[in-house]
Amino acid sequence: MKIMQVIHGYPMRYNAGSEVYTQGLAQALAGRHEVHVLTRQENAFLPEYAMQRETDPSDPRVALHVINMARARDGYRHVAVDNAFAGLLDEIRPEVVHVGHLNHLSTSLVFEASGRQIPIVFTLHDYWLMCPRGQFIQMYPRNPSEVWPLCDGQNDRKCAVRCYVRYFSGNEDEYEADAAYWTGWVGRRMAHVREVCDKVDMFIAPARYLLRRFRDDFGIPDRKLTYLDYGFHRQRMEGRIRTQGEPFTFGYIGTHIPAKGVNHLIESFGRVSGNPRLRIWGRDRGVETEGLKVLARSLPDSAENRIEWMGEYSNQNILSDVFDLCDTIVVPSIWAENSPLVIHEALQARVPVITADYGGMAEYVHHERNGLLFVHRDPRSLAQQMQRLADDPQLARRLGKRGYVQSDDGNVPDMVEHSLSVERIYASLINGCEGQ
Repeated sequence: MKIMQVIHGYPMRYNAGSEVYTQGLAQALAGRHEVHVLTRQENAFLPEYAMQRETDPSDPRVALHVINMARARDGYRHVAVDNAFAGLLDEIRPEVVHVGHLNHLSTSLVFEASGRQIPIVFTLHDYWLMCPRGQFIQMYPRNPSEVWPLCDGQNDRKCAVRCYVRYFSGNEDEYEADAAYWTGWVGRRMAHVREVCDKVDMFIAPARYLLRRFRDDFGIPDRKLTYLDYGFHRQRMEGRIRTQGEPFTFGYIGTHIPAKGVNHLIESFGRVSGNPRLRIWGRDRGVETEGLKVLARSLPDSAENRIEWMGEYSNQNILSDVFDLCDTIVVPSIWAENSPLVIHEALQARVPVITADYGGMAEYVHHERNGLLFVHRDPRSLAQQMQRLADDPQLARRLGKRGYVQSDDGNVPDMVEHSLSVERIYASLINGCEGQ
């Protein structure tokens, strides 16, 4: 079949979880089908909405259609993107459209597929459909002493004054006028997103926690929701050989942003006694990465000297570049992550995980079975669990051996088998449309 995937970024331009998963799925499907991907770049030297045709740099079977969104990325609807997508649909004539994310693209491109009676599948990677900022974290809390507090639910006025206040004029006399405008903007956005969701034929949730949130808090009907965990190219995580002669090493893989809680990890590491090491992988993000390094320099007892900044890695080389170089992976996110790829990858490599007792993180890491859980957003609790492994490396090895608790053999879902499950979803929708 001909498959059109839609994702707001694609490796190596963008290398976060949803992008890495989409690439992995595209490559698995490309062995049996014709796979196209609509994605974006942000090149300030190109005209806005300019289109380029490329292939996946690691798999030329996957065709990439890259639209430039250097200036218009903050809007959610773009007629130019919709028109470009419509042209691709008419040229390629795919039998199914699989959306991974629409942020920085255009929500209304879904209407182009729906209008052509092409089935639409949507994988839920975060809360962006039900939260305009995507993670239910407030940027500007009511109490200024709080830093990135969790939001207890979407509300148009609350979204305006807790997150979109960044766009207010700053003039106190205009505060209510600005609040009213952005409340209306959020309201229109949410109403439009619900129209988009009505056109989607099936939502895939990679965590049961996420499925429940979209069903119970956003009203997606059960018949349009299915649970299916991510798939992985397992061979990339097989044959781990821990580098010898090193002190006990904690590892972090991820983006250097507040939502990932890497600042909590650094703070917690400063509380761990002994001589452990912390290695932090991820693309340098300029001022945000520098802010983390400033925090590291403030740690007691010269702990900064035991932190190594490893930079970015290739997902194809994750075993040698990451897992061979650490004894445990820490996932300290402050938002309710749903099904973090890094947790699955570590478990497949038989590396234990320390993560929060919240969201999909706790769904895949079970305390004292394949890792350790700490109290969500509590650096002291995180430090306590880190100390346990630093003091008892044998415990880390024992926890690591269990792997993925959802399977008897500890292996995460294989990407080829996963892609066949996705194909069955495609086929059932295509057959349903043909029968109408």
